[in-house]
Amino acid sequence: FEDPFRGGQHKLVICDTYDSQGNPTESNTRHVASKIFNNPQSTEQEPWFGLEQEYFLMSTATNKPLGWPKNGIPEAQGKYYCGVGQGKVFGRDIVDKHYEYCLNAGIKISGINAEVAPGQWEFQIGPVCGISAGDHMLAARYILERITEDTYETYVNYDPKPITGDWNGSGCHTNFSTKNMRDGT
Repeated sequence: FEDPFRGGQHKLVICDTYDSQGNPTESNTRHVASKIFNNPQSTEQEPWFGLEQEYFLMSTATNKPLGWPKNGIPEAQGKYYCGVGQGKVFGRDIVDKHYEYCLNAGIKISGINAEVAPGQWEFQIGPVCGISAGDHMLAARYILERITEDTYETYVNYDPKPITGDWNGSGCHTNFSTKNMRDGT
């Protein structure tokens, strides 16, 4: 991918990892996935994936989501979903910069939206064919982490349930289709 931070000839690279004997490392799950996705039975089906990554932007000062009061909790979830305006969305500058940087990197990002809790957001990757969906997601997550690291007193939380109580958690929903599904055959 193009490096949206350094520009010019710089690149962001997603790669498999191997030990000194040339064997995939234990954490190299992409190696196994590559075998599956490069199987002729898989490639002829042209599998498309759309990934919806939910996350919270957390304040480093309070360890709470952006927009949450120092003491207590905000109004109940609901008004924040796809929200706009003061008191409904928190961190849009970060989210917009993430979207712009992903586009500049060549990541197939297809949208962003505020989620159900203050400081909670989602971005969508795809549709992307096969194993590339994971590459695009990993690069998009990296860019989001770098943006919060470099310029804001925030960090990203992908935990499934980072806030206790009656608050939605975060997930990564997957949409899937094959050529036959899209053609109606």
